[in-house]
Amino acid sequence: MALKITAAEMVANARARIEEIAAADAIAMVNDPAVQIVDLRDPRERERTGFIPNSFHCPRGMLEFWVDPDSPYFKDVFASDKKFVFHCASGWRSAISVATLQDMGFDAAHITEGFGGWEKAGGPIKQV
Repeated sequence: MALKITAAEMVANARARIEEIAAADAIAMVNDPAVQIVDLRDPRERERTGFIPNSFHCPRGMLEFWVDPDSPYFKDVFASDKKFVFHCASGWRSAISVATLQDMGFDAAHITEGFGGWEKAGGPIKQV
């Protein structure tokens, strides 16, 4: 069965309309109190590879519910007026996620190359 749109096309469509931040530029934001980096990866990914210091962990499956103030699952971290920068492992999940958030009216950006790019660019990493 052929799909109407592939995952790669979804990512490309999302990237065409969202703010992307290169990993090297995101590294400079890691200690900025006006920025909140949000990790969308699975908990097992964080355990295996570590995480960006001061990042907030929001598993991808809960994102829309944690961001929505009308949801019973809302998390206060998303009520702040910080710049939100999301990431996953390679930038695919975070691109689609940020496009979805944009559709909801929530302003955010993502790290283009994801955690892998962060690691390659020499960004700090903490272990679980």
